[in-house]
Amino acid sequence: MMGQFWTLLEEGLVLMAIGMGFVFAFLAIMVWTMDGMSWVVRLLNKFFPEEVKVVEKPGKRSNVSVDEAVAVAIAVAKLRG
Repeated sequence: MMGQFWTLLEEGLVLMAIGMGFVFAFLAIMVWTMDGMSWVVRLLNKFFPEEVKVVEKPGKRSNVSVDEAVAVAIAVAKLRG
């Protein structure tokens, strides 16, 4: 009975190691492939750069009178000492 237990345990551990090895190999190949693809894209971007569109945002203008602006400036100056 105990001999069969150790045999099954040994087979299970071997199967687990083989499975984990395949997963590790697949993930390593996937990472290397993605690194290679990013290198190719960087190389292609040097020769064929993408046009970057600049979007200008309209500035906010508030209807603050000169007197209010002066009052705020005085308040800030007084607060700072």
